Amino acid sequence: MTQLSQRDARRIERHAAAADAAGFLHPVQQALLHRRGWLKMLAPRAAGGAELPLPEVVRLEESVAAIDGSMGWVLTLCAGAGWFAGFLSPELARQIIGTPRVCLGGSGAPTGYADEDGDGYRITGRWDYASGAPMASHFTLNAVLRANGEPLLDADGTPRIRAFLVPAAQVRVEDNWRSIGMRASASHSYRIEDAWVSEDHGFAIRPDAATADGPLYRFPFYSLAYVTLAANVAGMASHFIELARECVHRRKKGMPLLEEKEHSLLAARARFYEVLDLSWLRVADEQALNESDMLAIQTTSLSLVAIARSAVDELYPYCGLHAAHAESTINRVWRDFHTASQHSLLLPA
Repeated sequence: MTQLSQRDARRIERHAAAADAAGFLHPVQQALLHRRGWLKMLAPRAAGGAELPLPEVVRLEESVAAIDGSMGWVLTLCAGAGWFAGFLSPELARQIIGTPRVCLGGSGAPTGYADEDGDGYRITGRWDYASGAPMASHFTLNAVLRANGEPLLDADGTPRIRAFLVPAAQVRVEDNWRSIGMRASASHSYRIEDAWVSEDHGFAIRPDAATADGPLYRFPFYSLAYVTLAANVAGMASHFIELARECVHRRKKGMPLLEEKEHSLLAARARFYEVLDLSWLRVADEQALNESDMLAIQTTSLSLVAIARSAVDELYPYCGLHAAHAESTINRVWRDFHTASQHSLLLPA
């Protein structure tokens, strides 16, 4: 079982404020991500990754986010991009995951084009919100496929979209992440201009398109995204409640509300992991998740996020001006929480 050690937790915490001020993870935090192999924990074992069980990964991501939201987010998004190695050709996956200090970043919006060119594609476009961009060795993206400058269409007339992996040497990062929170996630935009990649750098993200064996690559993409993002938000909320307790105790107001919100968050978290663990067991038993299973994952994830929002927002007034001080830890956690929870998948149901 991969757990966050107290020693690693102290290292993360020690450098969180400096990372926030600098606009990216501290070198010690970056080194820890590589040394522990966390950025490869969702990549196939056959390619050099750890291929950890998903519930184990989610609990680790929550633990890191409960100390530093930016580091938890970079870990989650970049390890999640590493999961895509299970959909690449085995040879290419080994090459990518075997890259020294490998880190995959990227963006899911199809805001670029991939033009057919021989046995590959020429990719052009601009993508936003690539968390961990400064340390990325490769970028993933979605692009609209074209031939002779015209979009290729599906049977229903919809433009065809394909995922791609592009080496960082062919990518230009635009230093434009200016948010109130998650500053150290450095979720910059990136641009690609007429970069050629071979056909095997394109891939589809579906269980039936997986090239790696194992339940991890049969788990539906959106279900994986919901649980990993929700766990981050829950981790940040629990950190906020922990810090709010000190404020409430000092001001002697709001303790019943704090205990109520803490209880509600713990109950929602327990239900969230109950559904995740059961879903994982089904996939590990070679059962495909049905629509009802995937809806349960989405519902419990969004419920956890909603209860976390309620806890943070309702407790904030009881924390006084200390919580509004830009250099206080509770303010950084509040800023991180309200930035991370803006993710489009986490909109209220």
